[in-house]
Amino acid sequence: MINNLELPFITGDLGCVTGVIKQRPEDFCVEEVPLYEPCGKGTHVYAFIEKQQLSTHDAVARIAAALGVRRVDIGYAGRKDAQAITRQWISIEHIDPDKLMALDCPQIKVLKIGRHGNKLRVGHLSANKFMIRMRNLSVPARQAEQITQAIMDVLIRRGVPNYFGPQRFGGRSDSGRLGEMLIKNDTTEFCRLFLGDADNETDKRFIEARRFYEQGNYEQALECWPKAFHDHRRMLKELVRTKGNFKRASRALDDAMKNLLVSAWQSALFNEVLAARMPRIDTILLGDMAMKHDNGACFHVEQPDVEQPRCQSFEISPTGPLLGMRTTRLTDAAGEIENPILDREALTEDDLRRIKNFGARGGRRALRFLPRDVHIASGADNRGDYLELAFELDSGCYATTLLREITKTDIA
Repeated sequence: MINNLELPFITGDLGCVTGVIKQRPEDFCVEEVPLYEPCGKGTHVYAFIEKQQLSTHDAVARIAAALGVRRVDIGYAGRKDAQAITRQWISIEHIDPDKLMALDCPQIKVLKIGRHGNKLRVGHLSANKFMIRMRNLSVPARQAEQITQAIMDVLIRRGVPNYFGPQRFGGRSDSGRLGEMLIKNDTTEFCRLFLGDADNETDKRFIEARRFYEQGNYEQALECWPKAFHDHRRMLKELVRTKGNFKRASRALDDAMKNLLVSAWQSALFNEVLAARMPRIDTILLGDMAMKHDNGACFHVEQPDVEQPRCQSFEISPTGPLLGMRTTRLTDAAGEIENPILDREALTEDDLRRIKNFGARGGRRALRFLPRDVHIASGADNRGDYLELAFELDSGCYATTLLREITKTDIA
C-alpha cells in the first residue's frame, strides 16, 4: 500500500509553510459538534469531557476503571487525538450523574452532563472545530499567513483531498497491515506484527519485549510489556496459557481494537485510490458514484457533464471505496482507475464476511472535503511567533490532512 509520504498534493505549485504543531497541548484544540444534544431524559447519562494528552481509547479505559464499569459500556461519537486538548461527549447507561460529575481522573475533566434515550455510537457526530497554532515557522509569520491564505483559497474552491491521516495507521504505521492479516485470518503473521517485529520498533519501552516474543519467550515478553497496554498483555497471557496458540491469542484482542485495525486497512486502500485520482478530485467521471454532501447519499453517474456543475458548487463529490460487502463498484472511466487497485487485494467471500464481522461493512467516502469558518492569523506569545488556523470540518475529515497541504509534509 502507498506510503503516506507519497500521497500527492492538490496545491503542490503554491509553496509551503513548515513548522511544528503540538509543541504544547493548547496548540492543538478540538471540540466536537454533536449530531444531537442530550434531550434531558432517559437511562443514558451523557458527559461532555475535556481530556489532555490522552487518546479516546485510553480515556475510556481510565473512566471505566474509575467508575467500575466495562469499557464497552461507555459510548462515544468520535476518536480524538492524544497529543491535544480535546472536548467530546461520552455516554454511560444507569450511572449516577453525581458520581460521573465527581469523576477524578488525571488529564480528564467532566464539563457538563445530561440525559438521553440512547447510547452514543461512533458516527453520532456532526463536525469538529479546530484551533491550531504552528510554531518554529520556516518563514516570517506574516509571510506564512499570506502563503497559507493562498493555499486555503484553493482548498475552499476545489476541496481538500480527503486522505486518512497518519494517526489512522498507528505509531508504527502498521495498523493497515495488521487489519489485512485479521481479514485474511493469518493469525501467525498478525501476532508477529502486533507483538514482535522488533526491528521496526523505535520506542525503547517495547524493543526488549518484542525481542523476547521473537525468541518464543512469551512469559518474559509479558513481564517486559508496560502494564498500560492491555491488548498486548492479554494476547501474551493467552500465548503463555496455550503454549503458543496464535489463533487463541488473536481472539483475546479487544473487539474495538480489531475494528480499528480493519478500518485502518480500509483507510489505506482508500488513500491509494484517492492518490490515483489526484489532482482531479473536483471532476466527475463516467461511472463514478457521486456523494451528495447534504445527506451522504450516493448515486451512479451516467452523465458527467450534467453533474459537473453540481460538483463545482460543492453540492456533490466523487467518492472512493471503503472496501467491504456493501461497497458499490465503479464502472467505465472511473472504474478503470479504481478497480485494478481493489482487484489486487484478491479478497475471497470469506474475507469479505470477516470484514463485516469486524463491524466494517464497507461503503463510499467523498474524495474531498470543504473546510468551513476558516480564520488565519499570525501572532506571537511568550513562546515566539506562530501561525494560527481555526476551521470546522465534517466528522471523519482530518485536520492534519488539511495542514499537510500547507506544509507539504507530515508535520512533526
